[in-house]
Amino acid sequence: MSASYSNEKCIPCMIDTPVLDGELLLEFFSELDEAWRLIEDIQIEKTFKFKDFKTALDFVNKIGEIAESNGHHPDIELGWGRVKVSLMTHKIHGLSRNDFIVAAQIDEI
Repeated sequence: MSASYSNEKCIPCMIDTPVLDGELLLEFFSELDEAWRLIEDIQIEKTFKFKDFKTALDFVNKIGEIAESNGHHPDIELGWGRVKVSLMTHKIHGLSRNDFIVAAQIDEI
């Protein structure tokens, strides 16, 4: 499933950007692919599986392009045949709209 905000661009967060929580957080989260996990209401993560290391690395490079174009960068863990992506807006120590924009764009790779 492609989230409705996958065509949006990230807007730089400020220290006073509100953290998504409660029903609004659940509304954003519900639009993501069901393989995404919500971690303690402050982070989302998903593990992608691949046939080999090279394919996983190519995927990571595509994520890098998305991150750079949005100015919003996930934490990425690369291993043989898998990539784990974690998103959180570190400046506000929680989730912002930007995290969901980037997650939705990653799902479209």
